[in-house]
Amino acid sequence: MPSMTDEAKSIVNGQRQEDYGSINDSFQRIAGLWSAYTGFTIDKYDVAKMMMLLKISRAKSGNHRDSYVDIVGYVECVDKLLDMDNGCKNFFHDMAELSAEGT
Repeated sequence: MPSMTDEAKSIVNGQRQEDYGSINDSFQRIAGLWSAYTGFTIDKYDVAKMMMLLKISRAKSGNHRDSYVDIVGYVECVDKLLDMDNGCKNFFHDMAELSAEGT
């Protein structure tokens, strides 16, 4: 049996991504829906945190392996979101520097 971390990574990077598309797009869409429903601003990171809290609540009812795998999966999602956001920041920073050098 794979570790919970390996299993979660396999799920996040495999079938889930094929089924639901980009984590960024999916979590932003969910954040928009939850924001509209609650009247509070919720971002994609809040989505991941609240999904982890849901899984933690379920784990309180019993130590089911799948709940813990899902928690690790949401941590993996946050890691991917941070990488994407940092990549975008670096891209725009580099573009601004190139533009400034050209003037």
